[in-house]
Amino acid sequence: MKGIILAGGAGTRLYPATLAANKQLLAVYDKPMIYYPLSVLMTAGLRDILIISSPEALPAYRRLFGDGAALGLNMAYAEQPRPDGLAQAFLIGERFLEGGPGALILGDNLFFGAGMTELLARARRRSIGATVFAYEVEDPTAYGVVEMGPDGRALGIEEKPAKPRSNLAVTGLYFYDQEVCALARTLTPSARGELEITDLNRLYLEAGRLHVERLGRGYAWLDTGAHDSLLEAAEFVRALQKRQGVYIACLEEIAFHQGFIDRDQLRARGEALKASDYGRYLLRLADAARA
Repeated sequence: MKGIILAGGAGTRLYPATLAANKQLLAVYDKPMIYYPLSVLMTAGLRDILIISSPEALPAYRRLFGDGAALGLNMAYAEQPRPDGLAQAFLIGERFLEGGPGALILGDNLFFGAGMTELLARARRRSIGATVFAYEVEDPTAYGVVEMGPDGRALGIEEKPAKPRSNLAVTGLYFYDQEVCALARTLTPSARGELEITDLNRLYLEAGRLHVERLGRGYAWLDTGAHDSLLEAAEFVRALQKRQGVYIACLEEIAFHQGFIDRDQLRARGEALKASDYGRYLLRLADAARA
């Protein structure tokens, strides 16, 4: 399975901060925003990653990650000239996926929870169908909403409903089987002119192949696409890191534990970044691994 990060969009809700920088390159406390969704894909064991963004932003991502070798990844890049809907990612990324399954995560989503590793592993193990992750929210009218039956099966899914049938919002993390690109090609633009991810998920639902993983208490899902939510996410990351002494979305740490890089590569990254707390944290990890 390969992973796609959709990091496009104009970031208009974050103006003027995004007038000269892509939204997903802004800092969430001590790391670029895109570190957080990338960390989720890496935790799921994915090493082949495609970043989709605007033509103007892609050079910055190439400077940030290069070919991905420093993290034990294979990074690829593709242009999204216009943000024409989330499902467009599978038209742009069709050649990258090469007929195989794929995971999609939005570049401004942050996930945290002790059970995420198992949820991700379970989603990846499914060879048939799609898996979405649902989170209970106070106002579901701003999201795609999934209605669940008493047996835990999805009954319906709607995009930004005026009268939601549940308060379970579909988050920006999706796992799909090898049929995803073919199904995406059948979609027609919605009334707002976009290829909706909800319409893609509905196709899986109607075929009886949509799985829903609920993120209950003990999980955090943060959308960092507005000023207040960006600040809240930064405060969340800072508080956890200061209290627990471990870093959230430390890509090198995840790569090391996944076996993507070895201790020498971890130390080399720490040496390159040792002027920062982040770099010194990597050096401590390398020292602890040697003990």
